[in-house]
Amino acid sequence: MTRLIFLGPPGSGKGTQAQTLAEKLDIPHVSTGEILRQAMKEQTPLGIKAQKYVNSGELVPDQLVQDLVEERLSQPDAQSGWILDGFPRKVTQAVFLEGLLVKTGQGGERVVNLDAPDDVVIARLLARGRKDDHEEVIRRRLEVYRQETAPLIDYYRDRQKLLTVNGNQSLEAVTTELQKVIA
Repeated sequence: MTRLIFLGPPGSGKGTQAQTLAEKLDIPHVSTGEILRQAMKEQTPLGIKAQKYVNSGELVPDQLVQDLVEERLSQPDAQSGWILDGFPRKVTQAVFLEGLLVKTGQGGERVVNLDAPDDVVIARLLARGRKDDHEEVIRRRLEVYRQETAPLIDYYRDRQKLLTVNGNQSLEAVTTELQKVIA
């Protein structure tokens, strides 16, 4: 039973790696961004709520994101395992998730931290050429990520659940290393 939580700065390749691994293991890649977009598209009750925040340019509140994650992990395809990408982003969310997994009998999760130095992820994000990918914006996003997520890394390390993978390698090398550490 594979239950993995992917952490890593923007541009570390965690979305790509999570997707690749999920396909290989035939389990869902649960990306919070994707769940949100899907819920809004399908106009589910949670999606309608989320849409109001998104339309006004606000961040979707934690409680709503947690509800969406809970709903997604209760779906039949998630019973045989999953890879969570983009959640939790902070310790309060990790505590919520831990409680949820205990409640639903889905424990045994491990956490993969895809680590890459700032200059590497900045170069990767600039190369993507998205409109919002200016160096100052990227540096700010990294700063926020490090502030919010650094405590999460300690949280999972203290619980002996943390596996760190060097994200500063080729895509294939990262995939290979990932498969080794989760085996």
